Amino acid sequence: MNKLAIVIRNDSYDQLYTPLTFAYTAAQKGIEVNILFVLWAVRVLTKQGAKTVQMDPRHASEEAWFKERVCRDGDPLSIYDFIKVVKQSGPVNFYGCRLAAATFGVEAPQLIQEASGIADPLWFLEEKAIKADHCQYF
Repeated sequence: MNKLAIVIRNDSYDQLYTPLTFAYTAAQKGIEVNILFVLWAVRVLTKQGAKTVQMDPRHASEEAWFKERVCRDGDPLSIYDFIKVVKQSGPVNFYGCRLAAATFGVEAPQLIQEASGIADPLWFLEEKAIKADHCQYF
């Protein structure tokens, strides 16, 4: 595999961990990873949103247990720190969906420095997802 496209729609802590782990693992092997944050997830690409990510309410009672294991495994505890590690691990691009950004009031100046920008979803599909060896949706 040379290229991986990922679409993330959920913004809860536990639901972000899996796609970011996929991206990290692939990027470490030199695979180009392009991620589109749609719907609620677009907020994670802002400084405020990345720092305030919370566990999915269905698993809130297990948050301490989950985070203990994250620490035990040596992984970054905060999603923002994890995004930084993923970005540094290899060729990774984080895009916010233009339509989701409009819905949630996310503007380019608000994006974290690791983000590549706000992109039209059709552009992402045509330029990143279709050209990828695999596209994964979360």
